[in-house]
Amino acid sequence: MDLQLNRAALARILPFVAFMLLLAARGAVPADGSWGIDPRWIYGITVLLVGGLLARFWREYGELVRQTWPSAPEIALAVATGGVVFALWINLDARWMTIGSPTASFLPLDPQGALIWPLVVVRWVGAALVVPVMEELFWRSFVMRWVQSPQFEAVLPQRVGLKAVLLSTFVFTLAHTLWLAAVIAGLAYAWLYLRTGRLWVPVIAHAVTNGALGVWVVMTGNWAFW
Repeated sequence: MDLQLNRAALARILPFVAFMLLLAARGAVPADGSWGIDPRWIYGITVLLVGGLLARFWREYGELVRQTWPSAPEIALAVATGGVVFALWINLDARWMTIGSPTASFLPLDPQGALIWPLVVVRWVGAALVVPVMEELFWRSFVMRWVQSPQFEAVLPQRVGLKAVLLSTFVFTLAHTLWLAAVIAGLAYAWLYLRTGRLWVPVIAHAVTNGALGVWVVMTGNWAFW
């Protein structure tokens, strides 16, 4: 099937593309406000637009809508995996473990150094609730299975081969500056998907990682991780 005509593929691609375009826009707008806009609030637009696209296509996500909710052991596995990935993420930041620089920084502080809580909340909601759903739909549900077969909807997670896992994880890594942490995260989330066959499991793990990271960043002031 032509990818351009595949509604299921587009439903997974468009939210991700919208996110990346707005990320680039946020990085292009001067942080000093000389353009008359605070680029940090573009993240709020991102949350609304990407969240809106996910809601618009929600019925297309059969793995999330029609599958039963993960069992208690699966949820526990997701939470534990997400916690481990978080712990590794904040420690795998040596120079040789980093490639490039963040496209757009996010510092939710006013000129006096006080937290701007609306910005903090918007950022955390986006990172912990919107991004995990968007990214797992794109990277695991679509890209990983599409590498296995262009008819990706017919590919059971348990039937995805090593080549598809490695290639999709490699591309996933290119979207992150902490490449080694991203490799581990991508493989961990892929493993959860293949092991359980439920996309909600890596979504939960991803949410735990990003949610914990957000809390840690605000508490410690390590803004480079955000």
